[in-house]
Amino acid sequence: MSGTDPRSANETTTTAIDDELDRIEREIAIEATAERVWQLVSEPGWYINDSVITDHRIERDGDLSTVHDPVHGAFVFRTVKLDEPRYAAFRWLADASDPDSESTLVEFWITDSGSGVILKVVESGFASLSGSDADRRAKFDGNTEGWKIELELARTHLTSGSRA
Repeated sequence: MSGTDPRSANETTTTAIDDELDRIEREIAIEATAERVWQLVSEPGWYINDSVITDHRIERDGDLSTVHDPVHGAFVFRTVKLDEPRYAAFRWLADASDPDSESTLVEFWITDSGSGVILKVVESGFASLSGSDADRRAKFDGNTEGWKIELELARTHLTSGSRA
């Protein structure tokens, strides 16, 4: 992209959605420090919520974390890499009862930008999930919309004075 981007610096942008429906990429500008954003995104499953970011009960067993949400139930994540305060990667397991189940890879990058940061999320691996094409498409579409919502919630949470 060349020239000046006419979008607002606060607008959520979709930078890529793979033609094969395997990868979602979104980013958002947040007026917060990298360290503050890190406190949120380094927590497995912070994006499992019901319209507001809340604390979860988390059970940890090695690199596995089971996140318990009172509305949506239990979700299991495998921590892949944490590089404070710039990069966090988790595997979002499809079956909470099977630590070896198929998964998508959820990655977060935090990059300094002006008086805040750019938070980028990439979720990939939808094409490798079992089920029908319609099932994979439904998961992909749901998470595409979900990341738009969750990044807006993250920005609101991190700039409202709430503790991450």
